[in-house]
Amino acid sequence: MTALTLTSTADLAQALLALYPALRSLPTAQLAALCPATAVRTLPAGTQLFSERQDCMGFPLILSGTIKVVKSTASGREMLLYRVEPGGSCIITSSCLLGHSPYSARGIAETPLALLVLPNALFAQLVAGNALFRDFVFHLFAERIAELMQLVEEVAFHRLDQRLARLLLTRGETIRATHQALAEELGSVREIVSRLLKGFAEQGMVTLGREQIAVIDRAQLQQLADSHR
Repeated sequence: MTALTLTSTADLAQALLALYPALRSLPTAQLAALCPATAVRTLPAGTQLFSERQDCMGFPLILSGTIKVVKSTASGREMLLYRVEPGGSCIITSSCLLGHSPYSARGIAETPLALLVLPNALFAQLVAGNALFRDFVFHLFAERIAELMQLVEEVAFHRLDQRLARLLLTRGETIRATHQALAEELGSVREIVSRLLKGFAEQGMVTLGREQIAVIDRAQLQQLADSHR
């Protein structure tokens, strides 16, 4: 069952609790009030959910799809900070709600999206009075902070060609992505990523197609990813 086919409060509550078991401790009436089928927001890919300096309007509970959270620079460059998938939490939203501060990054629907939004007051109530929900929020906080620290380490201490090689290796044999999308994920610019990919192709590690990259020599690509020179 996907979120997009939910037609009743009971179906929605069942799907929500399967993804967010911390909500099982909610009183039945409170859960029912959160879960009318009409409360599900469905958004197409590319929709901007929030932007920098915007006030936070609630805590998203993702039923299907993926949100990407990106940080922009004054020059227009972007870096992917992390993705939020069903059952996950957006720590920038959490920090805004807990600190009563505006967003410091942008959230964009990377795929078609279905979600519920916990109102600010209910989020504050759950964090203050519901141990399971509070543990859920802060556990995902800790996980996401560790991921961001790893990202900082990658950007600060590893060459871009190593990071690109590692990224390609995590995507399987065929990567369907534009050079621009890969550049955003690496915090670089398209021209540099395109030049590196052309070099990878000349060395026989990949072949390049339209919005597609095929890995043909994983061993050589792994050697580059692991190099320390």
